[in-house]
Amino acid sequence: MNPRIVAAMWGAVVTAALVLVPMGLRDRLPDPLATHWTGSGPDGMASFTTHVLTVAAVWTVVWVAMLAATARGWSLRRRNGRMLWWGALFGGGTLVLGTQASTVSANLDVPHWSAASLPGGHVVLVVLASAGVGVLAGYLGRGGPDPVEGVQAPPAMRLRPGRRTVWVSHLVNPWLVALAVTAAAVIVVLCGLRLAGVVEAGTLASVLPGAVIVLVAGVATSTLSVRAGDDTVVIGFGPLGVLARRIPLSRIDRAWTEDRRPSEVGGWGFRGLPGAATIMLRGGECLVLAYRSGGRLTISIDDAERGASLINALVAERARS
Repeated sequence: MNPRIVAAMWGAVVTAALVLVPMGLRDRLPDPLATHWTGSGPDGMASFTTHVLTVAAVWTVVWVAMLAATARGWSLRRRNGRMLWWGALFGGGTLVLGTQASTVSANLDVPHWSAASLPGGHVVLVVLASAGVGVLAGYLGRGGPDPVEGVQAPPAMRLRPGRRTVWVSHLVNPWLVALAVTAAAVIVVLCGLRLAGVVEAGTLASVLPGAVIVLVAGVATSTLSVRAGDDTVVIGFGPLGVLARRIPLSRIDRAWTEDRRPSEVGGWGFRGLPGAATIMLRGGECLVLAYRSGGRLTISIDDAERGASLINALVAERARS
């Protein structure tokens, strides 16, 4: 069956359940409803109408986004993308259904929202159920393995005897740069307000660690460079490339280029597992390195075809020598 039809049917069923089940039990539910709990009991509430509409709206946004992700077929073109898409669709639907069921159950037949009780086992059960459904849906929807036949490596570059040839390429993700700049601005402003006595020390201590983590992560991942030459391929992270991964040419079997999208590999950043990893900073042309061990590393980088040509030439030269 067409995945979009399945997604449309599943989304409609989830939406209907989120609205109709609490509506059918409205006479047995208080208004407002308890919607948030701590270890000592409920500490947040919302009117019946607000809660039902909010939950339905949040799910609808997720559902529509999942459908939109398949518009051009990128999400379902490769096995990793299919597994992620099906897992997120059904796992997310199960999570929101379980959360709604727990909320309704906790509020059922109580005289006031403050008397609602949510056993901790409900939370554990909902999380385990959504994770299990997501994994099962991803497995069942994985489809066949990605085709490897017909992958054409670019023409190997001709190397002149006695000359040293090097290829270097850089890539910058402006969104991650903006994120890092924003985090830096937040840190500077907070420190300035603290020195001026406007912000309490507790507020600074609660916000500063998160902002520093975002700053460091943004700086480290917003810029990527790849250098091929001599006996290694070096992948540098950050503006200065201080953090680097070095791959000896002796480990590489061949290289080629592929067009990849974040939706196919699970998003931006570092995705996958050892042996099938992807470094994704932007969609489009990527450099693919096939290891002699059978694994692959895919890197989103500009001028990837020229880099693959040189790597193949260097690998062939090593084999001849």
